Amino acid sequence: MADSRIVEIILEPEKAGSAEEIRIHALKKAGLEQGEVRVLRRSIDARSRHPRYSLRVAVGDELEKNLSQLEHFKPLPLSGRQVIIVGAGPGGYFAALKLLEQGIQPLILERGKDVNARRKDIKSIYTDGLIDPHSNYCFGEGGAGTYSDGKLYTRSDKRGNVGRVLDILVDHGASPDIKIDAHPHVGSNVLPRVVQKLRESIVNAGGLIRFGAHVDDLNIEGGRIRAVRINGEEWIHGDSVILATGHSARDIYRMLVAKNIAVEAKAFALGVRIEHPQDTIDSIFYKQSPRNPLLPPAEYRINCQVDGRGVYSFCMCPGGFVVPASTAPGELVLNGMSMAGRGAPFANAGLVVEMRLEDMGDPCDPLVALHFQETVEQAMFNAGSGENQSAPAQQVDDFIHGRLSPAIEKSSYVPGLFSAPLNELLPRSVVDRLQKALVIFGQKYKGYDSRFAKIMAVESRTSSPVRIIRDPETLMHPQVQGLFPCGEGAGYAGGIVSAAMDGERVAMAAVKNS
Repeated sequence: MADSRIVEIILEPEKAGSAEEIRIHALKKAGLEQGEVRVLRRSIDARSRHPRYSLRVAVGDELEKNLSQLEHFKPLPLSGRQVIIVGAGPGGYFAALKLLEQGIQPLILERGKDVNARRKDIKSIYTDGLIDPHSNYCFGEGGAGTYSDGKLYTRSDKRGNVGRVLDILVDHGASPDIKIDAHPHVGSNVLPRVVQKLRESIVNAGGLIRFGAHVDDLNIEGGRIRAVRINGEEWIHGDSVILATGHSARDIYRMLVAKNIAVEAKAFALGVRIEHPQDTIDSIFYKQSPRNPLLPPAEYRINCQVDGRGVYSFCMCPGGFVVPASTAPGELVLNGMSMAGRGAPFANAGLVVEMRLEDMGDPCDPLVALHFQETVEQAMFNAGSGENQSAPAQQVDDFIHGRLSPAIEKSSYVPGLFSAPLNELLPRSVVDRLQKALVIFGQKYKGYDSRFAKIMAVESRTSSPVRIIRDPETLMHPQVQGLFPCGEGAGYAGGIVSAAMDGERVAMAAVKNS
């Protein structure tokens, strides 16, 4: 008789690398002498700091029945119908894949360059401090996540099929480990190849992609979208438009407001990037120094409440780098990334404070959060030479005590750091809460506030500062028939996986409308 059981086991690192050891311990835990074992989830146990596995152990045909492969990308012959997609990030690309499975041709319009051509523009940020407003860490094929680690932390299936998204990524070159790791990531050295293969699947199935196609206007007649304009001159007609532009497309938000298309201000979090030697983080969270070489670099998620607001880590990058993520000249924005192996000597994370609209100005202004975000980014840029992407920084203990750092510890941030009083440059409400939170974290995680820790500013693109209104049932904008706000830029997702799932949902809604 078929039998299937879920078991949890914790192994010493030396044994966790052996598939046979995992199998033996899983069968023993399940009380079975034989059977098939499948890893469902892999993480690090919080107490023992040893690898922890959730596994399905099955006898007979039960394993295959319960763990059969999810349905992957299977396009249909094109029917002659077409949907325009604005943006080639995860929302746009997964919307395109879903449309092709319905026999509908997607036409993707991407303001930036293809994933390989983006590299040159990103390099020029480091070498010359030049920001191409259409091709940078946020804009271009693959979106903001492509050169920012490729974290895939969403595990909730409430808004879509997480497993399907991960399966498609694996089919296109991501490591199969992303399907079992508790905190999966693809890596900035791998994700560009995955994105390129996704594009090839879209094109091979009949989809169309145009790079250097910046959408700057919409033609709306009789309450319905009729066309989009690109590069100030060419109109492209379509009955449905999926707007998946990412959380940094400020010109899109301003264009919508100018056309009296309803958007609303959306709160977000703002703060700094905090960086430690990876050895320090290993010591704090593994209680080992040096860490066991069979363990991955330690990572963390921490949070506390300060004066009624949350302060928390965001986008933590073990063995990673801090990178310049500005999207326009005259501003300074920081982000973090890691390669697939996470082998660099530093660990960094956003350390951000929950903001509310009343902190930023008139909450009735739909762009109040955008303006606030923009103002802080410009202030950080102006704190320096005004010529490059060097970032203001402060040692953590100096920040806590409100004093200028005489020197800044070595950092992964290639454009360079300069000593600056972040306790004076950042908004007061952010400074006060960060100072108190760092004391709390230092007490709870000994060494987190050590003299080797530094902060740099600003971490401000945690989520979209604007939400583009859409009907919860039709997923269409209530004022504009055929316009489908999508993904992180529209305020309905928060990362690669959630944006991909939203893209699929919106695509199916567009199918009904086409």
